[in-house]
Amino acid sequence: MRFATRLNSFASQPDAFWPKGHGKPSPLEMAARAATARGLTDVDLNFPDHLGPDPRATGNAIRDLGLTVNGLAMRYYSNPAFKIGAFTNPDPAVRREAIDLTKRGIDAGREAGCNLMTLWLGQDGFDYAFQADYPKLWADEIDGIREVALHDPECLISIEYKPNEPRSYSLLPDCATTLLALKEIDLPNLGVTLDFAHVLYADEQPAFVAALIGRHSRILGLHLNDGYAKRDDGLMVGAVHPVQTIELLRQVRKDGFHGPIYFDTFPDLTGLDPVAECEANIATVTAMLGVVDKLEGDNELSAAIARQDAVASQNLVRRAMLGR
Repeated sequence: MRFATRLNSFASQPDAFWPKGHGKPSPLEMAARAATARGLTDVDLNFPDHLGPDPRATGNAIRDLGLTVNGLAMRYYSNPAFKIGAFTNPDPAVRREAIDLTKRGIDAGREAGCNLMTLWLGQDGFDYAFQADYPKLWADEIDGIREVALHDPECLISIEYKPNEPRSYSLLPDCATTLLALKEIDLPNLGVTLDFAHVLYADEQPAFVAALIGRHSRILGLHLNDGYAKRDDGLMVGAVHPVQTIELLRQVRKDGFHGPIYFDTFPDLTGLDPVAECEANIATVTAMLGVVDKLEGDNELSAAIARQDAVASQNLVRRAMLGR
């Protein structure tokens, strides 16, 4: 199993990525320490913040530290006008800027040695009744995603949905709406990023979401974290919903997911040691995969699920987790 994290999990300021003689380890070096200590293999980068002027050199520097660039994720903050939409902006020039920025990100990611671009279109949505022409917003979103997906058919494009934030209502707020959009676009290099905290926030059951995505599309990104389902908390894996996390891991394994498990957590928000936090996430998921192995070691759980026997299944899960 491969494990990934985003480099800004190790620092809150992008300019800290390349330290200028201050003697402290850069986030890149801290990620490498986490890798050496406990098995981190991949990192993800934000575009345009983290690649610098030479994406190929950045990719090489990461590989020199024993890590792999898993993918890039778009961030539409460079133009204040993006606040009211990236692919759905009412100004055609701003919309074009967002689409072209995404294409440049895809090209930069390929130079850095990866073929995955994650789109979190959090600015595409609305805040008030009578603010938006809903059919036009939807058409613009579909057309924008289609255009960037066609830009490089060999690059995978993964849609990461979220109910809201920064907009009050996101245009792609949940699994079903995202799958509807992908069905309408109908391109082979598209898929979904399942973010555990976003799924909770959308009042969805993570394993059910994984099963739906597996039936109608494919999971291109698996983001593990945790939270209290009121916002995107970005807590350590299994801190609040360990049983649901184990069920999700069982489901994605059954469905044949082979990509890296990515930790979308926010250690810097509460002053946690990011290397220790990353190590804890890896240890937790490794132990949870061991629980999945125990559960799959005989047919009792499958038989209980087939009967929808919640008491029997909970007893089996408890014994696998707690030993009694």
